[in-house]
Amino acid sequence: MIAAGTRIWWRATLALCLGSFLVFINLYAPQPLLPSLRETFDVSTLAISLVMSVSTFALAASLLVFGPLSDAIGRGAIMRVSLLVSGLLSLALALAPTFESLLALRALQGFVLGGLPAVAIAWMGDEFERPALLSAVGLYIGANTLGGISGRVVGGAVAEVGGASASFLTVGVMTLVGLLLFWKLLPPSSAFTPRRFELRGALADLRAHLGTPPLIGAYLLGGINFMIFINQYSYITFRLAEAPFGLGTRLLGLIFLTYLGGTLGSSLSGRLAARWSQPACMMLGILILMGGTAVTLAGSLAWIIAGLTINAFGFFLAHSMASSWVGRHARRARGSASALYLVFYYSGASLGGFWLEPFWRAAGWNGVALASWLMLGVTLALAAWLWRGERR
Repeated sequence: MIAAGTRIWWRATLALCLGSFLVFINLYAPQPLLPSLRETFDVSTLAISLVMSVSTFALAASLLVFGPLSDAIGRGAIMRVSLLVSGLLSLALALAPTFESLLALRALQGFVLGGLPAVAIAWMGDEFERPALLSAVGLYIGANTLGGISGRVVGGAVAEVGGASASFLTVGVMTLVGLLLFWKLLPPSSAFTPRRFELRGALADLRAHLGTPPLIGAYLLGGINFMIFINQYSYITFRLAEAPFGLGTRLLGLIFLTYLGGTLGSSLSGRLAARWSQPACMMLGILILMGGTAVTLAGSLAWIIAGLTINAFGFFLAHSMASSWVGRHARRARGSASALYLVFYYSGASLGGFWLEPFWRAAGWNGVALASWLMLGVTLALAAWLWRGERR
């Protein structure tokens, strides 16, 4: 097992962080473009939000395929092919002639992107000692935030100059170049034990995970938290694109620099977990997320940015704890256990627009905040339940 801080640990962690960075560049680059795409295709806020929702839903579905498959054939090849095809699809998105074709390509891209997040943490679980796993997961999720930031900032800035097509082309080229470095850095697996893929066995593993209370609690917590967090960003772009703010695409992309709060939160998660229990850290993250949502109700752009930064810190702290919790409590088939967590995670993201849209129509951003608190109250209760279970 690989120990924390060794040369091979740094090499493997850097490779997986780079892969995560590339995945989330591709996934989130269109988000700051939503207001302008809504005008281009003349569709509603709910319809244009499907640009994000179809990809996250397809990603969630793909995890049920890639997770069990990786338990049979290994993790490395799946991650490499995932990044290659994702980059090619970003290039294809630049040529999409209609809204329908754009959605179809985004759905396909979302499915392919699932190959890396489905197995990356399982790869760590196979190869790393427990302290090394906790530290690496925090850095890996920190790379998620940097990828999300970079995708939105690059997407918004390039689109301001050359339009959405130039944005997709730029992201595609970045992905293919980054893939070459990922391929070189990722060391071969030495502790993986393949299991012959059997549909019956894969389904039995999934049922076992869903029947394990500590796992199902983390699955629900991660999915609901992400449902609120990621869709808040979609609706805040609509709010800030309108009067009195009137922000353009480039400035809307810069709003996602608030994800740096999440980079800090996930990076600190390993230290906090060494001091307090993981469920206690989850509760802390959720309370911070609720507080940050309250701050965004202010009418000042500076306060809104502060609130989004607080939200990112709290969300990624809770997410780091929940995802590593799954790695600890999965007794077997870690690939499918981690994949199932991400199924809930991304399914929540794809459904969030349907939950928030009625509140947005009824009361604008105040309604979005109310809808957020209702769901975060549920996840706070789930974290408390996990905490009581751990104490017992």
